[in-house]
Order: sequence, then C-alpha cells, then structure tokens
Amino acid sequence: MKPLGQLLAITALLAAASAHTAQTIPVTTLATTPSIDGDLSDWPQTWVKVAIDVAMDGDKKNRTGALESDLQVAVSGDRIYLAVRWPDDSEDRVYKPWKWNKKKYRRAKDLEDMFAIRFDMGGDFKTCMITEADYNVDVWLWSSARSDPNGYASDMWHKISINRIEDAAEYETDSGKIVYIKKKFDSGRSGYKNAKIKNRKKFAGDLLPSIDLSQEPKGSVADVSAKGIWKEGFWHLELSRKLDTGNSDDVVLKSIDSIRGQIAIFNQGSAEHKSVSDELIFSFK
Repeated sequence: MKPLGQLLAITALLAAASAHTAQTIPVTTLATTPSIDGDLSDWPQTWVKVAIDVAMDGDKKNRTGALESDLQVAVSGDRIYLAVRWPDDSEDRVYKPWKWNKKKYRRAKDLEDMFAIRFDMGGDFKTCMITEADYNVDVWLWSSARSDPNGYASDMWHKISINRIEDAAEYETDSGKIVYIKKKFDSGRSGYKNAKIKNRKKFAGDLLPSIDLSQEPKGSVADVSAKGIWKEGFWHLELSRKLDTGNSDDVVLKSIDSIRGQIAIFNQGSAEHKSVSDELIFSFK
C-alpha cells in the first residue's frame, strides 16, 4: 500500500490534469472573406474566450501575465483565417534599436509585442516545450516590429526531443533529463535583416532602427499573411494561410477533422518569457 502522503500527491496531480482538459475551437465557414488588415469589424461576433497564463511559474521576465483573449478560426475558399484580440496597455513596435549613449550607438534591449500559434505536426504533442517528449510543430510567429510592416507572420518549424539534435538549444527538466529544442524558419527569405551602422560614433538621432525592412519576404517562410492593429488598449490581429501550401515544411489543414494546437502571447518578451494557452483542439467538423 502506498503511503498516505504519496496517495495525496497522486490525487492532486490527477486533479490538476483533469482541470486542464483541451478546449475545442470550432473552425467555421465564412460567408464573406475578411480582409487581412487588423480591422475585425468584418468578422461575426462569435468569439471564443481563451485563457492565457504564464508559461513558466516565477518568470520575472514575463510581462504578459494572465489574461483572456478572444479567438475565431474559419475557412473561406482554400484558406484558413484567424482573428484574435487581447488586452495590452501599450503598443510596442520597437525591436532592439540602436540607442545613443553620448559616445556611440549600442543595441538597446527594447522588445516588440508578438503572437504565436502552433499546430501539431506529429509525435507526442505537449503544451510545455521543456518536457520529456518527442514531437514537431508548425509555428506562425507574428511580430509587431519585424513581420507586421511587411504584412506576414514568420512560418517556422520546431522540433522537441529527448534525443540529441545537432545545433539545438538544451534545457534540463525537473528530473534532470535534457530536452533538445530546434527552431528553424521555413525555406525562403524573411522580410527583415539586421541593420548595421557603418559609423557607430557619429550621432544621427537618439534612436535608430536595428532592422532593415526593405526586402520582400519570399518562399515558405512568408506563407502566412498577417496584420495587427493596436487601439484602445487591445491588439487586433488577423492571420491567413492556404489550407495546403504544398510545402513539405508546412502542416496540412485541408480535409482533416481536427488538429491539436496552442497560442502564445508576448508582451515585450521573447523565447520562454511568454504566456500561453492550454491545449486547443481546432475542430473542422
């Protein structure tokens, strides 16, 4: 017989697991195709409330905290559309600018607001990335400074594994095992690159952009159209992609009943310093 303390611990774990059941998000059919412009007035008022909470307990770098977001997912023609809005006290559209410090320019630490959605691409899908599992996900990452000006969200691929992956980030789990996380942009060319300053000691303004947005995004990395607008304390964001892009690095969303996924929100944050939803089931039935 197990000790009482161990039985209570097991009971608590089972209760916590049952309290975090996956939320179903219906994928509807739109009568009118929305414009990807951040204006959500052309969407029906059938929002689904999705709770968002910190990805890591005690994360002092997380500025998002717990909040409630509104989400809609729909299909029109051969494309999937997403509309999401969430509260944010400020519009942050600056990414690590060059800042003058009276002698020369240095990269500041300012970060942009971001939104991400990830879809199961096979394996033992988990909502926590630092977990003892093996799975792949398709990730669409919208960034207010780096991708939004060119009207897209970066299309990416993540692999999480307890087996060693070359050139992957390494994280230790509570049990002492190592989890490898490989993040890679899809093929093609992003719409931004680092903006270098030839003479960093010549004053040209208090703040200079550190990213060059002049190049056009191309290829699979630019599959996802996206546009966000911040107004009256809320971000309003729209995303769209073909149900089947034909690219091997993209999840196929055509002719399926459902797919597992998750959303994340970054308030001036990056990497693990985000707030996330529990598991979502996107139902196409």
